[in-house]
Amino acid sequence: MTPAAQSKIAADICRLAPVVPVIVVEDLAHAAPLARALVAGGLPALEVTLRTPCALDAIRAMAQVEGGVVGAGTLLTPADVKAAKAAGAMFGVSPGATERLLDACAEYELPLLPGAATASEIMALLEKGYTVQKFFPAEQAGGAGYLKSIGSPIPQVKFCPTGGISLKNARDYLGLANIFCVGGSWVAPKDKLAQGDWAGITALAAEAAALRHA
Repeated sequence: MTPAAQSKIAADICRLAPVVPVIVVEDLAHAAPLARALVAGGLPALEVTLRTPCALDAIRAMAQVEGGVVGAGTLLTPADVKAAKAAGAMFGVSPGATERLLDACAEYELPLLPGAATASEIMALLEKGYTVQKFFPAEQAGGAGYLKSIGSPIPQVKFCPTGGISLKNARDYLGLANIFCVGGSWVAPKDKLAQGDWAGITALAAEAAALRHA
């Protein structure tokens, strides 16, 4: 799968909702009900970070939830890409980009949202054909102001910024022409997961899904 084809699919996924939940699943029993709650609230694209022992199993469980489009986040190695694809991930997200990681996504046909934080990184990925990228860590790397500025010389690239984004500052990003969506963890807080407060998570998701209309 070419970088251009990957970016086309990534763009379609990013257009599904203004927010992509960035999820850390520590208890596998939470996976399916969490996915159902987020999808019910209007956030179908779900990024499950590969940061816990049960992450791949969580992707398998969430992939069975109707209406969900489940991806794997924190992809660092070719082995991560292979495992994510085998688990049912429909897209991948990485904090940065290496040649080996990009090659693996092409080989295993996993559409990638590759991470970039500087103009040179963005340009290097654009040169390869990646027109949709993750901007990470968003707030620490310059925030909405940086992305607005980078949009003038490099308008061909659209972003999903992630890192330090919350309900309070999401609109700053979503109001920019070169932003498809934002990634955020606030829609699946640990306390609500621990309590099994799925209705509360659906309410947070609905609030986030309404941001595009703000």
